[in-house]
Amino acid sequence: MASPSPPYKKYELRKRNPNPKSSALLVIDMQNYFSPMASPIVPAVNSTISLCRSAGIPVIFTRHRHKSPADYAMLGEWWFNDLIIDGTPESELLSSIGRTSGDRVVEKVTYSAFYETGLEGVLKEAGVEEVIITGVMTNLCCETTAREAFVRGFRVFFSTDGTATSDDDLHQSTLKNLAYGCAYMVDCDRLREAFQGKA
Repeated sequence: MASPSPPYKKYELRKRNPNPKSSALLVIDMQNYFSPMASPIVPAVNSTISLCRSAGIPVIFTRHRHKSPADYAMLGEWWFNDLIIDGTPESELLSSIGRTSGDRVVEKVTYSAFYETGLEGVLKEAGVEEVIITGVMTNLCCETTAREAFVRGFRVFFSTDGTATSDDDLHQSTLKNLAYGCAYMVDCDRLREAFQGKA
């Protein structure tokens, strides 16, 4: 018996493969703080990183952290005493993630990887026109970054197996919304086929 189609498939009316010559991979907030939800997708994220490196695609990591109440903004109200404080073990990237010393790490203080980080300039200076998004949380930092990338003129590819959040309903809702409105869905198999010229 065939497995049921993922819920987002209903809204996946547009399909496309990323162009390695104009893409960058964004690995969002794979930090110790998020370990319970991030650890299960480490194999898929690391596979995505390896596929992108092999295709010559630059890999950029983000790290969410707060240095003082001055940078809490609305997150201080929304998450109250549950913020990621800079300098704590929770703020560090997972040791199991495939980061090298040459990879750029973008520090951020809100859901978007673009907000006051200089990321847009870095991407444009490198000739990047497309972003592939992996990491956590699907429905917060990953989704917000995907939407911001879209409105800033970047083509967005969103990983279905290399993103995760606290609840599958939230994960699937984001995939459906993005497939409908602003992102092409990809997974490790699709990226492998695309980069090998089979798709």
